[in-house]
Amino acid sequence: MPSPIGRRIHVIGNTSSGKSTLGAQLASAIGVPAVELDALNWLPGWVGLNATDPAEFERRIAEATAGDGWVVAGSYSNFSEKVFWDRLQTVVWLDLPLHLILRRVITRSWRRSRRRELLWGTNYERFWPQLAVWRKEDSLVWWAVTQQRRKRRSILAKMADPRWAHIRFIRLTSEREVDAFRSAIEAACRTSA
Repeated sequence: MPSPIGRRIHVIGNTSSGKSTLGAQLASAIGVPAVELDALNWLPGWVGLNATDPAEFERRIAEATAGDGWVVAGSYSNFSEKVFWDRLQTVVWLDLPLHLILRRVITRSWRRSRRRELLWGTNYERFWPQLAVWRKEDSLVWWAVTQQRRKRRSILAKMADPRWAHIRFIRLTSEREVDAFRSAIEAACRTSA
């Protein structure tokens, strides 16, 4: 089914920006697999392949993006650029305000902790460590704050980089823009079916 944004898409942004949710929605609308990089990375006990076995993480990403269509959700930019950005058609950048990101980090973490939601592998999120910004290895609040500017600078540099001139970048800066974008893609895909 034709898609106005192509069939090889990468949804990126800060933690809790809605990458996985939007990625799954776009994949469903377009009719391609959804690939969640966190699901490929995290092993039981919050062991990340990106740090412990980078070659295996790259292999998993390559396998998941081997087809002619997919929507990848997650940043892991060093791995993404190396494995599939040369075949990428569109980057959807969720560049939401930090106050919204922080609210989502806290509410999502609280919900996951209270409901004991199973995450990747056998992992469960714990709420209180997210607030412990002095323990940066455990705190998504710390991560969100420190990554916001860094990610923005990095993505703006990629948009200007001639290596990625073949990629269409779509920057969404509010919940309203994200909702309108998703609705427009879903409508376009229904119309062309």
